[in-house]
Amino acid sequence: MNAYQAPPDYIPLAMLNALAYCPRRFGYEFIYAEMLYNEHVVEGQLRHQGIDIHGMKWLNDSVQQRRVYVWSDRLRIAGFCDIVETRDSQRYPVEYKKGRPGQWDNDRIQLCGQALCLEERTGERIERGYIFYFSARRREEVIFTAELRQLTIATAAEAHRLAAIGALPPPTPQRARCRDCSLQPLCLPIETERLQTVRMDEW
Repeated sequence: MNAYQAPPDYIPLAMLNALAYCPRRFGYEFIYAEMLYNEHVVEGQLRHQGIDIHGMKWLNDSVQQRRVYVWSDRLRIAGFCDIVETRDSQRYPVEYKKGRPGQWDNDRIQLCGQALCLEERTGERIERGYIFYFSARRREEVIFTAELRQLTIATAAEAHRLAAIGALPPPTPQRARCRDCSLQPLCLPIETERLQTVRMDEW
């Protein structure tokens, strides 16, 4: 069932991740409000239970604010930073992810979106952030280059464009992304493309 009603004022930061990974995934999760749970999704939620708690934590050389809500009126995006950490008077976001560092830009775009929101809220320039991958048990530093900032801004604009249209994008041709996607049983990318081919042949 199509749950789409009207274009939203703000796009959740997590949906920038979904769109950068696959526009069709964004369509299912945001426009159609569809979500499938498998062992990977549930594991990710369980790992976040200890993180998604508001509060402050003082470490030897830094201070952590957990579950910080941020937003950008310019880009019309909003969401939570897992952690906003301050070290040596420098503030930066830290995002926690279940898997390992990947070859796609989606995690980095989500983190950069958090930084852009923080910059707008604080007036500070944020040069870098970190993604902690549970499987690798380490942080990956992400430098917010001009290219990554522009890619994030473009992703936010595309999210608003797709939300305004309200239609489900076609499957991605990059099948490696489909293999690890929890929405594959709902999306059925191969079957959908075959059906479209049959319809074209009929014409």
